[in-house]
Amino acid sequence: MISTKGRYAIRVMLDLAENDDGGYAPLKDIAERQEISKKYLEIIMKDMVAGGLVVGASGKGGGYRLCKKPREYKIGEIIELMEGPLASVACLATKDFACPRKKACQTLPMWIEYDKMVHDFFYKKRLSDLMEPKAKARTKTQKTT
Repeated sequence: MISTKGRYAIRVMLDLAENDDGGYAPLKDIAERQEISKKYLEIIMKDMVAGGLVVGASGKGGGYRLCKKPREYKIGEIIELMEGPLASVACLATKDFACPRKKACQTLPMWIEYDKMVHDFFYKKRLSDLMEPKAKARTKTQKTT
């Protein structure tokens, strides 16, 4: 299951993309628009800055903004940064998980197939795919000017 932290991270990334005016978005504005507590949002933003998804600036005119264009972000990378691997079972979560039944496990191929479907789904979706049409148009206009 994807936690609130992962879901909120996607919402915040969308918020930054849709409200991009070329500057930094103050944390309090993002928190208000997304109805997320400022305190919880600080934790999320710290992880996203450390993971290279957004950049932050402090002081007057500070806040957060995307590092890349919305079309360059894959939803899977956002989720995995916040949640860890998208593995359905422990034996696929890390390469060094030692499962004594791995060679004889009849269900392992099913879990591998399932994980591939989930991975492919989230890595084919881009942040720009989730943006509202008016925000996409605004982003395109900013790009051409």
